[in-house]
Amino acid sequence: MTDLLAMLPFILALAATGVLAGLLAGLLGVGGGIVIVPVLYFMLQTLGVSAGSAIALATGTSLMTIIPTSLSAIRSQQRRGNINWDLIKRWLPTMVIGVLCGAWLVTQIHGNQLSLVFGSIAILVAINMLFWGNAEPPFSQLPSLMIQRVLSFFVGGFSVMAGIGGGTLGVPLLTSCSMKTHQAVGNASVFGLIIAVPGALTLLLAGQTPADAPAATFGLVNLIAVIALVPLTVIFAPIGVALGQKTNAALLKKIFAVFLILTSVRMLSQFFGV
Repeated sequence: MTDLLAMLPFILALAATGVLAGLLAGLLGVGGGIVIVPVLYFMLQTLGVSAGSAIALATGTSLMTIIPTSLSAIRSQQRRGNINWDLIKRWLPTMVIGVLCGAWLVTQIHGNQLSLVFGSIAILVAINMLFWGNAEPPFSQLPSLMIQRVLSFFVGGFSVMAGIGGGTLGVPLLTSCSMKTHQAVGNASVFGLIIAVPGALTLLLAGQTPADAPAATFGLVNLIAVIALVPLTVIFAPIGVALGQKTNAALLKKIFAVFLILTSVRMLSQFFGV
């Protein structure tokens, strides 16, 4: 009970993060993981968790939250006819292999190296939002099957190492090949489930719980954080979609991109000891 009371500010902050992650997912079409990972990373350190342990726990916990939110997104996207199941079947095998390889690496490497992975990916995503979000697609169609499988492998591997779902890398990749945005988001919702299920289970069952992890941590997943985040993320995502119809999404993307860059620079500065 004492441990839970001590974590009350942490839980309340997580609830606010769930609201923010849900709203941004609906408003901007980004996965909640891109918000949850950095917030968890810094918040866990306020509980006395080391930076290396914090990024590993943020990664595993974020992946676990993606499972229910991606199931909700898949149902919604399927009703709208936005999922190309033939594409999913082509990408599934190599994406799963990439996820398993990436999840294994998470259990083997020092946690600080994960902050380098996340920070690098987040900066690239931010640059894409700032400068190329509305650019004409560079490719007229998806590449050959072999290249698609290579791409799916790396999307799965890097996403699981960063604790993010399929939207962060999948949507810009698919739209760059002239896929319509709503279809790219629909397919990426399935990518999120493909990434999150094996990734989260691997980190839950095979990850070694850090000695400085907070209460209710199993493997590299903190269940208190999962319980605090998931309901609000699911509730507020459709609200974000509705708000997106009434707000300047392009301006919001630029603001969020700046937030991502500042957050990533802070994470990378810890990695490099600055």
